[in-house]
Amino acid sequence: MLDQKFLEKLESALIKEKKDLENTLSRFAKRDPKLKGDWDTRYPQFGQEIGIYRDEAQDEVEEYDNLVGEEHVLELRLKEVDAALVKMKAGQYGFCEIGQEKIELERLEANPAAKTCLKHVE
Repeated sequence: MLDQKFLEKLESALIKEKKDLENTLSRFAKRDPKLKGDWDTRYPQFGQEIGIYRDEAQDEVEEYDNLVGEEHVLELRLKEVDAALVKMKAGQYGFCEIGQEKIELERLEANPAAKTCLKHVE
């Protein structure tokens, strides 16, 4: 069992990271109302005029591709953080999902959303 003070410290770190991730995502994406935990990247609009230049259109497509990739990475991390918070509330936090052994304290401190011990890191 993890020390309560250590657990509270990790919970605070996870809550802060969750807020930071949601704030970052909300700058260029919106929550999908139909799919819980999913975000949809908004398409960038560089030029609102009718006669948009080809270069600007290409820039929009390139920027959108970049943002979709960033959204995916941030969304996955947000899901990991949410899963760790759920485990905390259920009293199942800090155990390796593969071998069920305790995750090393140093690993949890470095990555409070860690799912596995060092032995089972992918």
